[in-house]
Amino acid sequence: MSHHPPDSRTPDSRTLDSGCRGSAGPLDGVRVVELAGIGPGPFAAMLLGDLGADVVRVDRPGPAPLAGDPAHDVTNRNKRSVLVDLKSPEGPRTVRALAARAEILLEGYRPGVAERLGVGPEECMAANPALVYGRMTGWGQQGPLAPRAGHDIGYIATAGALSMIGPADGPPAVPANLLGDYAGGSLYLTTGVLAALLTARATGRGQVVDAAIVDGTAHLTALFWGMLAEDTWRDARGQNLLDGGCPYYCVYETGDGGWMAVGALEPQFYTAFVSLLGLDGDDLPDRTDPRNWPELRARFTARFKTASREEWTALFEGTDACVAPVLSLGEAAGHPHLTRRGTYTEAHGITQPAPAPRFSATPGTLRLPPAVPGTHTTDVARDWDLPELLDLPAPPGLPTC
Repeated sequence: MSHHPPDSRTPDSRTLDSGCRGSAGPLDGVRVVELAGIGPGPFAAMLLGDLGADVVRVDRPGPAPLAGDPAHDVTNRNKRSVLVDLKSPEGPRTVRALAARAEILLEGYRPGVAERLGVGPEECMAANPALVYGRMTGWGQQGPLAPRAGHDIGYIATAGALSMIGPADGPPAVPANLLGDYAGGSLYLTTGVLAALLTARATGRGQVVDAAIVDGTAHLTALFWGMLAEDTWRDARGQNLLDGGCPYYCVYETGDGGWMAVGALEPQFYTAFVSLLGLDGDDLPDRTDPRNWPELRARFTARFKTASREEWTALFEGTDACVAPVLSLGEAAGHPHLTRRGTYTEAHGITQPAPAPRFSATPGTLRLPPAVPGTHTTDVARDWDLPELLDLPAPPGLPTC
């Protein structure tokens, strides 16, 4: 498997090679103000920017909340940045002026912080009654834990999702911050503000969208609550059809220390799987009886140990056995299928995921590289008709796009 970045000039990714004046997507013309933060808020704003929105990120003077080169923070692509000190007298007025010209505002402070700074929903919507005010938190705006600090791992633990991931005889497995921050957080915030935008355009009235990671993560478990109700899911990790407990829906180590992912749920896919694995299906116990799962797992484990990941990949690829190698990020960027689709691309010197989903008439593009704080003050002052931005401090010598 190649570890090299994909060629960004593949047929499906050519439109991603765009500069500051590249074509926009389905949200072309939508103005978004993002009050700078970390985690799910920036990712949600990136998604809106990928889809064509004009996202202005309001950064604070001084060092970033997390160390790192902002020029490599992919979650800040397709944005423009201005520096505003919200603790200065003119700072809140500037944010309210931006909000008056926007359709969506996103913030990820603890409850009450935006209000204390003078940029809460009441203040911003007084300047713009049609504003959609999106709030991104872990615990939500109300509840006993609302004022407390937290991170993805604690939110998904509280929502019940973390307990579902990992082996039955081991600890819960931490799914990076994909499940809480981005799935339960960013995607629900994005869905919420876009739904509220439709209402605002129809009625002229904006609203507050309270997106909590605990709410979104709990919502993601809807299928399993139904299965619990019909007694087809055990409320215990690693003992069910889709959580690694099932021997034909789990991962197996190969002879060279690699891993293969098996998802042969349907009978016809299972038949292809065991045949290609080199086993006689008639000689195997009934797969539908969980009492036989340990024996099946042992048989499958032994077989996968007899060859390398590359050899198993070559055997299963192009079949309907539903088996795939477990790839690293670098390997995924070089996979032939993802390369052909342009799922990953190279833009502005960084290999990164391309915009998703895809649109037939108004595709998303990578128009701007990750925004360096304060870089776009002059451009935003002109485009948003806010000359007062030019009076705010900005780092000298930074290029503008």
